[in-house]
Amino acid sequence: MIRRYVFGHMIETDTVQVKPAVSEDRIPYFAVDVEKMTFTMPLGPDDRVYGLGENVRGINKRGWIYRSCATDQPYHQEDTLQMYSAHNFLVVEGANRFGLFVDYPGIVTFDIAYTDINTMQIRLSDFNADIYVITGDSILDIVRQFRQMIGQSYIPPRWAMGFGQSRWGYVTESDVRNVVRRYRELGMPLDSVYLDIDYMDHYKDFTVDKERFPDLAKLSAELKEQGIHLVPIIDAAVKLEDGYSVCDEGLEKGYFCTREDGEPFVGAVWPGLSLFPDVLSAEARAWFGNQYRALLDQGIEGFWNDMNEPAIFYTEERLEDTLEKVSEYRGKKLDLQSFWKMMGIWNSMHHSPGTYREFYHNIDGKRVCHETVHNLYGYNMTRAAGEAFGRLSPDKRILLFSRSSCIGMHRYGGTWMGDNRSWWSHLLLNLKMLPSLNMCGFLFTGADIGGFNNDTTEDLVMRWTELGIFTPLMRNHSALRTREQEVYQFTDMDGFRHVLSMRYVLLPYIYSEWVKAALCDEMLFRPLAFDYPEDERAVRIEDQLMLGDGMMIAPVYEQNAVGRMVYLPERMKLFTFHKDGTRDEVVLEKGDHYVPCALTDVIFFVRSNHMIPVSSGGHCVAEVDFDHVQFLTFPDGGSSEYEYYTDDGLTRDVKLDGHITKYRMDAAGAVCTA
Repeated sequence: MIRRYVFGHMIETDTVQVKPAVSEDRIPYFAVDVEKMTFTMPLGPDDRVYGLGENVRGINKRGWIYRSCATDQPYHQEDTLQMYSAHNFLVVEGANRFGLFVDYPGIVTFDIAYTDINTMQIRLSDFNADIYVITGDSILDIVRQFRQMIGQSYIPPRWAMGFGQSRWGYVTESDVRNVVRRYRELGMPLDSVYLDIDYMDHYKDFTVDKERFPDLAKLSAELKEQGIHLVPIIDAAVKLEDGYSVCDEGLEKGYFCTREDGEPFVGAVWPGLSLFPDVLSAEARAWFGNQYRALLDQGIEGFWNDMNEPAIFYTEERLEDTLEKVSEYRGKKLDLQSFWKMMGIWNSMHHSPGTYREFYHNIDGKRVCHETVHNLYGYNMTRAAGEAFGRLSPDKRILLFSRSSCIGMHRYGGTWMGDNRSWWSHLLLNLKMLPSLNMCGFLFTGADIGGFNNDTTEDLVMRWTELGIFTPLMRNHSALRTREQEVYQFTDMDGFRHVLSMRYVLLPYIYSEWVKAALCDEMLFRPLAFDYPEDERAVRIEDQLMLGDGMMIAPVYEQNAVGRMVYLPERMKLFTFHKDGTRDEVVLEKGDHYVPCALTDVIFFVRSNHMIPVSSGGHCVAEVDFDHVQFLTFPDGGSSEYEYYTDDGLTRDVKLDGHITKYRMDAAGAVCTA
């Protein structure tokens, strides 16, 4: 059951697709303080809080403050309050069970038993919001109702499920060719190479540097013959430059954000002084989306949107003001307090929240301050592209994912988990973000394998790849001036080849479960607490996840470990795949087990009386045989059925009808079509 409560007059977010009637009764569970703009409720000692999508800390969000304020946050760790995205959906499980969605485009603070260990308080920046309260028989029932309300999750082309290699630093066509050559020579699977900002002409959106990439269309066509797709980046900011057509046309037609006086708002990002498309305006959004055609016409079939929180390094006014304030310290003998105050002044210029109050959108003819709708920007940039692809590529799916998002964007593209770091803790954070993002509709998601910032290590890349083979978005990505981390940069080529190949072996199951989850508003990744709510041990486990209907994963996330403890909430079969091509199968009873896992082993668990469709692999998704699958099985005294989904992987006609094959497994493990 979903109840909707309206407070004030909210700007339409287009997040909710099916709106229930407004409830006239008082909102349950919460005490409302209009003056303080808060919703407050007590939490029992055993209450758990799940959700909030992309955020730090655990799957159970209790014990910290989370602020929905999309922010360029490359240094996130345990004490971080806000991330790249804003996902205002949570579920409380305990004395009461309910879901809560705060449909609100501004900044929201969720204080979940931090200030008061027994209290959750939600604070808005102004009191204009729609609040949805959802009750159901289980957490999964609540999530399903919510997902049905906000609309179907985005489904990219199937090739996007293959392994992708990226680096900020592929600056020439030769660099790209070398990456592809090395992977192919070593017999390692690869489906895509990502282009960071280096491919552009002076960081100008929808342009190509002709010296570095003299013929992008030819390069794209040649790579497609090898099963490789190029995926370029698109940034939110448009360079302010006379003669640059995107800038000139946008200024002429008034498609950029403005200052309060109507003059274009100018901020500095990678291109230098830049303008920001007013993607909250339907007309400007359609115009910006149409710009992607410049690259589609060159054979590009995938994009990743970046810097769309929006990230703003500085404005000229703030730079001048900062320089003036800092100059006051020149010639003075600074004590430590004065020094840190000066540094604070300088650092406050970069990504200053005050900048959000300096520019405006045109929404249905009304001038609206960006701060009040801040979290909608990344969503609507990606929406611009997604809507345009429906016009420009009506029959073919286009890959699209974004750094910043809020709920609603899940209908147009996926998301990656931002600029993470080469830390073992961020490998574990990758795992814990998966179910929270799935709850909010983001099924096509993953993190930068190996870590984006900092120098990585071979064992971290190996272990992270072993998690990445299960995530829909599987991309190795690293930053300029960090250690090169393409897998061929390391020692154990056989180990990496084996682990990467396992992705393609498992793709029939991963793709089948993923598309079914999208079409049926389900979660692909679930914490054990969602599937085994009565098991007191299971509800406390946060480093193991259910993947689809029949599999549980428990990756190794500690350096130098050669195994790990695993809790089984039911009898399961452990599959261990070794790099020498052999595999072990061991049936384990419910309870605690130490599971060996050498550095190059791939392990997962199959539930009792379940089966997992697999292929013989391939060097790219196009080589994987999805039509003639084999099965990994765990017959355990009963028969079972599996509904296997497959399609052509390309056309937009993604539906269950006509794409499901039913397989039956008998008590002996024999499998046939039902």
